[in-house]
Amino acid sequence: MSPTTLSAGLEHGHVTFLGAGPGDPGLLTLRAVEALANADVLVAEHEVLDVVRTHARPGVAVVNTEAGPSPDSLPGTGAPHPTLVDSTSKSAGLPAVRDAAHLVMEAARGGRRVVRAVSGDPGLDAYAAEEMLACAAAGVPFEVVPGVAAAVGVPAYAGVPLRDAQGTDVRFVDARTASDRCWTEVGASDGTVVVSTTLDSVAAAAGELVSAGRKPDTPLTVTVAGTTTRQRTWTATLGTIAQTLKQAKVLPSPEGGRPVIAVVGERSAPAQRDQLAWFESKPLFGWKVLVPRTKEQAASLSDQLRSYGAVPHEVPTIAVEPPRTPQQMERAVKGLVTGRYEWIAFTSVNAVKAVREKFEEYGLDARAFAGIKVAAVGEQTAKALIAFGVKPDLVPSGEQSAAGLLEDWPPYDPVFDPIDRVFLPRADIATETLVAGLIELGWEVDDVTAYRTVRASPPPAETREAIKGGGFDAVLFTSSSTVRNLVGIAGKPHNVTVIACIGPATAKTAEEHGLRVDVMAPEPSVLKLAEALADFGLRRRAAALEAGDPVTRPSERRPGARRRRAT
Repeated sequence: MSPTTLSAGLEHGHVTFLGAGPGDPGLLTLRAVEALANADVLVAEHEVLDVVRTHARPGVAVVNTEAGPSPDSLPGTGAPHPTLVDSTSKSAGLPAVRDAAHLVMEAARGGRRVVRAVSGDPGLDAYAAEEMLACAAAGVPFEVVPGVAAAVGVPAYAGVPLRDAQGTDVRFVDARTASDRCWTEVGASDGTVVVSTTLDSVAAAAGELVSAGRKPDTPLTVTVAGTTTRQRTWTATLGTIAQTLKQAKVLPSPEGGRPVIAVVGERSAPAQRDQLAWFESKPLFGWKVLVPRTKEQAASLSDQLRSYGAVPHEVPTIAVEPPRTPQQMERAVKGLVTGRYEWIAFTSVNAVKAVREKFEEYGLDARAFAGIKVAAVGEQTAKALIAFGVKPDLVPSGEQSAAGLLEDWPPYDPVFDPIDRVFLPRADIATETLVAGLIELGWEVDDVTAYRTVRASPPPAETREAIKGGGFDAVLFTSSSTVRNLVGIAGKPHNVTVIACIGPATAKTAEEHGLRVDVMAPEPSVLKLAEALADFGLRRRAAALEAGDPVTRPSERRPGARRRRAT
């Protein structure tokens, strides 16, 4: 039995002290995900709340321990200010105490499983030992799930190895609490020093090392917002770091208190980092990409964009509503049960949702599909069917479209097909390609409006301003309707925004709306569209490096514009 699935005691519960890593949600361990899924109460630092609550079960009580009182505090070092932030969750009976140890134990009372999530690693980045001792003294069983420490994970994402084949000595220093003796010891060493500090204190830490004996020309790298798409790294020496940050217009800044990881030593030489900086050299690193689709539709596309380093931002351009006359849909669903159809073809996730809702209305489930062949237009639609409990019999082997589905669809054969009718639930604005193709193959088609598509409500004012003002680096258009609807509800994207279209028809619509099309997918697939945008970003990056120019995002090139950070 895994420690994270141990039964909680009837009186004392169980506490898991969990390291959430330095920022990238993908760095959560499997044990961490397991513990979060079993938690009754989640007590989390503000900076990791969004990372961990995704994996918590519905109804978990979520408590946010706000770091404070100093805005310059490194993660996990401030006094907690617990706040119940999920008003829809089950009540955990938590008092408004300020002490984290008391907070955790109050949450554990009554046999509850508590996850105490901290940034980085509980033993290195956070002072969790006091809370563990309090649990031990009160007889509350606990466990520790290590996380990726910031001092280890951030250099790895910055392309800065801490050791080499010769086994370089590595020292970790917290600049806020380091004593004179500590600086003297690391200054006298020739090993690698990893310093946890803040942006406006880097130069002071460098000065301490020089005063302690390190040479001013010792290489240094400084990384802010490590492991996130806001990550930025500067290379310099102990003697030049202050000037480097000033020339980069990083300091002075109101954000000077942001935590950074600085790596000092020959192993962080600029030439080596240039070759090993795998994260910041991703083709779309830090690009804010507008995806005009719902979260459900954009799931795989957004995941692929993130793999290229981008920050996807989904904006629905259509809303789905029931058909004006539901009788046709009702007759078709009853026909499924009575054996009227040989096939049912789903051309969208929304079609699956519409049929599923109608099934639930009649008290039916996936068993009603018994004896009926099921087709799905693509992988996302197939996943929606599988989630419903239906495994599709036909998914296009090539292009994921109506045309691709027809390529693989068998012609009607009266010998092998007892019924010649196909049920096609789809949108009111769908094209006739699939219907015409099926009729040509000898099938009778019940073309039924399962749902209507209408223009979505405008996005928030902040999003509209970013679209029109050039706050997005790129926008992906997956159909002509997404072009028309986005312009209609939010305005025309700024001319610095890279416009990527899924095919010639969509590109033509974009041009008719006064947009310059920069990228077009080689084939009508959303995944190929994302791939084409990544290729564009890669070429753009290579051209900048070849010209000796800094690598910037499209939104950073506007004349007189302030630099925007990805979120």
